[in-house]
Amino acid sequence: MYLIKSGKKSLSLSLLLLSLIAFSCKSRHSKPSPSGFSDEAFMAQVQQVLKPIDTANKKKLNSIADNVRYTYQSDEYQPIWVKENYVPTEAAAKLVAELEDVQWDGIDPERYNLSTLRKLKEKLDTTKVNSVKDGVAFDTALTHSYLAASRDLLLGRINPKSVDSLWYHVNDTTWNAPQLLVNSKGTYTPLDEFRSKVPTYLLLREEYRRFTDLANDTALSQAIALVAQFKRADGDMLDNIHKIIHTELPWVESVQNDSISEEKQLILAYQTFSGLQLTGKIDSNTLAHLATPLHTYLQKISANMERVRWMQQQFGSLYLVVDVPLMELFLRKDGINVMHMRVVVGKPERQTPSLFATMANVVINPPWGVPPTILKNDVLPGLEKSGKTYMAKKGLKAYDKDGNIVKASGINASNYKRYSYKQDPGDDNALGYVKFNLPNPWDIYLHDTPHRGDFGKRNRFLSSGCIRLQQPQEMAVYILSEIEKKHNFTAGLLDTIIETHKTKWELLKTKIPVHIAYLTAFEDTTGKHIQFTRDIYDRDQKLISLMN
Repeated sequence: MYLIKSGKKSLSLSLLLLSLIAFSCKSRHSKPSPSGFSDEAFMAQVQQVLKPIDTANKKKLNSIADNVRYTYQSDEYQPIWVKENYVPTEAAAKLVAELEDVQWDGIDPERYNLSTLRKLKEKLDTTKVNSVKDGVAFDTALTHSYLAASRDLLLGRINPKSVDSLWYHVNDTTWNAPQLLVNSKGTYTPLDEFRSKVPTYLLLREEYRRFTDLANDTALSQAIALVAQFKRADGDMLDNIHKIIHTELPWVESVQNDSISEEKQLILAYQTFSGLQLTGKIDSNTLAHLATPLHTYLQKISANMERVRWMQQQFGSLYLVVDVPLMELFLRKDGINVMHMRVVVGKPERQTPSLFATMANVVINPPWGVPPTILKNDVLPGLEKSGKTYMAKKGLKAYDKDGNIVKASGINASNYKRYSYKQDPGDDNALGYVKFNLPNPWDIYLHDTPHRGDFGKRNRFLSSGCIRLQQPQEMAVYILSEIEKKHNFTAGLLDTIIETHKTKWELLKTKIPVHIAYLTAFEDTTGKHIQFTRDIYDRDQKLISLMN
């Protein structure tokens, strides 16, 4: 104990000592905690509950539990979600409410222990004197739930490679939820910040909510059950069929038309929505689909939301998207489809992968170099069967490593790999007149084709993996004139260049993002509703099983 003497010097010393004593009684926490509340007892309890980790080794921070420890360790083990007397903060209340809302993302909120969190919160809200143990239990549990939910929403629940070996679409978004919690300074970052901003996701989420409501519609469920009992449509079933269609597709309106009946309009709209063949009749496939249980739709929507979460969080104002199972392409600018067309995608044995790339250039009158897969599976059998005749028919030429032409008669199964095979530009070129290059390791690109009749077919999974376009010339003119601002680049100029049969490269200053994805639930051309597609590569069930 210091003896405080009189005089100015002694008074100054006493004030200094009082300041030091007061400081030592406060928390050792040197900065405001995320909740604005610091507590020594909380700090000690959290350190007992959570083992310290080596924050220098970021590779170790793989699990949510690791990141929970990292979060508290980074913030000197201070409270995040509770204030004085360990009462939940407003941010805690917001998060508990938001965790319930993740059900519309096709995720069960109990994945984040919602029921337990509610009970803990209610106890802390109503008890006059809360224990530090309960405060720590609630705070750490809520941190775990926040980190888990934010990561699931941003990056997806499941590793894409575990269900789709051809998914190469990269999610380049950085998950920074632990840092946001530590540096929040009392500001809460809602879970919605981590959700996909892609229009497809927002529509899927709305559709999931709508079908959840439909699942509680007793009259609709009864109509579906009755239709499921019949193998063919008859007069007695029409009322139930109309009930199903009008309830599942409330936006569909039939109009009087001399060439097509209102009944047929209704059936065609339902077949389009369901990804069925457009017959306009209640055939066996349509009848079977009308009997689809509503939970089946919910599973499919949920699976496709997961796929969108595997992609970038935002696509930007200009991008191109190819939905492989829908077999259609959309070029979007400022939220509007400036181009929409049918495409041909890979055969089931040569599937088109899902990937992200940027369009680098447009090639007019492209030559075609035969890729290894086609060389082995198509060209070699043709050579063995008819040699010179096959090469001439396909317009192919073989070259040695020095660029010299090799006679077809000298090529066989033992030496064909020594040579490269090319097709000159022209009317029969496999790439047609226009090619859009998207540099990527899998050599996937968009191109024209001489097989124009394929676009009228329903089954357009016919290529060797690359994507054939219904309107390649129109897209080339739009990109070069409207996006690249080469206003003199008209359809007439493109025709003139094509007639020369000489290759011309148009480098793009604007690198257009291209998203090639496998989505079996995708928006229709209006951008207002979801339509379902066939699962042409049979990928849905494995994903649905893992998500369940």
